[in-house]
Amino acid sequence: MMSNSLHLPILSLHPKTAFHRSQTLGYKNGFSYARLPTTGIGREQLHVNQLSQAELDELSNKRPTLTYGQPKQAPPSDFIPAHVAFDKKVLKFDAYFQEDVPVSTEEHFRIRQVGIYYYLEDDSMSVMEPIVENSGIPQGKFIKRQRFPKNDRGDHYHWKDLNRGINITIYGRTFRIVDCDPFTQTFLESQGIELNPPERMIFDPYMELRKMPLRMYITPSNFDQLKQFLAFDKKVLRFYATWDDTVNLFGENRRFIIHYYLADDTVEVREIHERNDGRDPFPILIRQQRLPKKFVEKKKTFPSSVLEISDQEVLEWFTAKDFAVGKSTTLLGRSFFIYDCDEFTQQYYRDKFGIADFHPVNVKPPPQEEVKQVIPPYNGYGFLEDSLQNCFSLIPQPPRRNFIKMLENAHKVLRYKVKLESPNPDDRKRHFILSYFLSTDMISIYEPPIRNSGIIGGKYLGKTKVPKPGSTTENPMYYEPADLTIGAMVEVFGHRFIITDADEYVLNYLESNAESFPAPTLQSLQNHFAPHRAARQEAHKIVVSELDKPELEVVTEKVREHLRRHNYSPDGSMHEAFFQCDKDGLGVVGKAEFGALCDRFHVPAEDPLFHKVWRQAVFLPFAFFQKDKSREFYYVDKTCHYLI
Repeated sequence: MMSNSLHLPILSLHPKTAFHRSQTLGYKNGFSYARLPTTGIGREQLHVNQLSQAELDELSNKRPTLTYGQPKQAPPSDFIPAHVAFDKKVLKFDAYFQEDVPVSTEEHFRIRQVGIYYYLEDDSMSVMEPIVENSGIPQGKFIKRQRFPKNDRGDHYHWKDLNRGINITIYGRTFRIVDCDPFTQTFLESQGIELNPPERMIFDPYMELRKMPLRMYITPSNFDQLKQFLAFDKKVLRFYATWDDTVNLFGENRRFIIHYYLADDTVEVREIHERNDGRDPFPILIRQQRLPKKFVEKKKTFPSSVLEISDQEVLEWFTAKDFAVGKSTTLLGRSFFIYDCDEFTQQYYRDKFGIADFHPVNVKPPPQEEVKQVIPPYNGYGFLEDSLQNCFSLIPQPPRRNFIKMLENAHKVLRYKVKLESPNPDDRKRHFILSYFLSTDMISIYEPPIRNSGIIGGKYLGKTKVPKPGSTTENPMYYEPADLTIGAMVEVFGHRFIITDADEYVLNYLESNAESFPAPTLQSLQNHFAPHRAARQEAHKIVVSELDKPELEVVTEKVREHLRRHNYSPDGSMHEAFFQCDKDGLGVVGKAEFGALCDRFHVPAEDPLFHKVWRQAVFLPFAFFQKDKSREFYYVDKTCHYLI
């Protein structure tokens, strides 16, 4: 008995090892083109549409068979690459995206409009954001040109995926496409894509609030600003004004220049800088601008501090009629008093407003009362000129000297013999030598020492200027050679001296400069020396008759040479000593007195040459000293001299 059984075929399972997709991109003549795949996953042969490219080309060129022979085959069309066919062909879509603003209290989100560009030549895309003025956001190229990924599988956006009224996500940002340009619409419709209706572009609400209102055009007035500019260009009114701020602490009265520009009715205030005024060199106080004169009444809630003044807040502006000479004008809170103007301004006001009164106002402050400088009384220290310099400057300067006078009268000294006027009999016997220095107009007094007198001689008064009685600090008067006459009284700091005698050099000096001295002074000295000159001439005749003059001159010259060889320097007081020995003023002394004087001054009188001179006469003149032929007298040195 046979049993019915189901026989199933045994299926052999062959595992697949290749899962890659076959290549669909080929190259021909150096250009890439797409082709159909020939194998599937696992290297299985695909039997659908497995015609070769040559067979497809043959079928496309196949023509129906004609009765009278085969038709001619059409030549194949030329291959055009994509970058040539779609060069400079770009699809443009208008889109926007929404961006959150978490840090602002005025806006919670922001709408940003962009343009999406699709380049057909290589299927790349870019996103551009138009630049909005004063947006504060970096704008321009939002996403650079590239192929945008479509999903996680590696697909990219194609132009078939783009349409109006859809959302696309690019790098995590969602863009809403609302419209496209006409070229994009025509291209998509030609490819069989049905476009959605366009949508309205959404604008940012915050940017709409920031937009200024549209300009409202009003009917222009009859006043032509261009005509005003052309007529009054470079024509400026100039006023001179002052700003008195002395009521405030550290305030002062300052001068300014107010310029009014007729071309645009603007005002400028410039500061006048004075020398050493201590201010920075900034000339502009108020820059050129229109200045408000009256404001609109503000509400109580209106802030008191604003940045700028608009035309809606001003009722009236300053014009040329608001400025006048002699009146005050308040400009931005400062009160300026106009005291003068220039010639052009005066002529403009005459022609425009008929004003002819332009009297400038004197704004100069009254001169301060001069404080007379009170010179304090002289304290007796130093010279009056030196002490007076302490009253003129903090650092006293030495008084100026007459150097020409000092050079011309160097070593010129006038000597007088004086005695002290005193109720004390002992002081009346004292004799002094008063020396007047012509180079500095100073006086010194020397008292010759007398042995066993009980009075120490020497310098009684150093070189100084001696004021005359009645001299004041404002009008100082000092003793001059014209005041020193025989018998005159000289008051020296409370002590009175009477001039009894003088050196004959004084008479010779006054006679040689007679035009510089009064006649009574010269006559006084001439009367005093008249008998002395007559006696001296007689003594000279006697001495000369008793001397062998040629031999005396030879010996005298030898004596001079001998003194120079031994470097002898005569003492400064030698003249006074010889002056005392010659009581008669004849210019000669005896041998005994001459020898005593030589011992006193250490003159080498033991030399045989001196003995030879002594044997010449009983009375010896001072002939062995140097002789000044211009003045015809012999002298000991340049300062001490004696006549013969």
